[in-house]
Amino acid sequence: MALPYILKDFNLFGDGHNWQGQIPELTLPELARRMVEYEGGGMDGPIEVDHGNELQTFEWTAGGMIVDIFDTYGSPIHDAAMLRMTGAYESDEDGGIIPVEIVMRGRHKTINLGDASKGDNNQISVTTSLSYFKLIVDGEEIIERDVPGYVFKVRGVDRLAGRRRALNL
Repeated sequence: MALPYILKDFNLFGDGHNWQGQIPELTLPELARRMVEYEGGGMDGPIEVDHGNELQTFEWTAGGMIVDIFDTYGSPIHDAAMLRMTGAYESDEDGGIIPVEIVMRGRHKTINLGDASKGDNNQISVTTSLSYFKLIVDGEEIIERDVPGYVFKVRGVDRLAGRRRALNL
């Protein structure tokens, strides 16, 4: 029998601040490609042509007030906010742990201050639009996506290197 590695715990860092114990929930960014249907003469039907990555967002919730969240809000710089999620995926089969790190840069699109009531933790919901994303699993860089830098790497293979050369970038 094989059991999956389960996310047993995580932490979020924002602009160098350690928010240990203050982030109860996150929705990790989706990896999605923008596909456009194409059918040319001599083809028996359409195919989808890959036109790059879709816009990525990171949604996360702060338990209570974290003033640091507002430091980069409204910045004119596309990667003003730097977020880093660290996670421990653990096996219930052998106790092994796989460390996972996701580094993200972008800007906060929404900060929802939520409902406020006496004695409640008054959670704040944040949506961050990403211009940079890097997934590292057990020390290996799996995905790196730098939109303005025109870099897209999968397990160390830069899939846009040839295009950059062709464009003299």
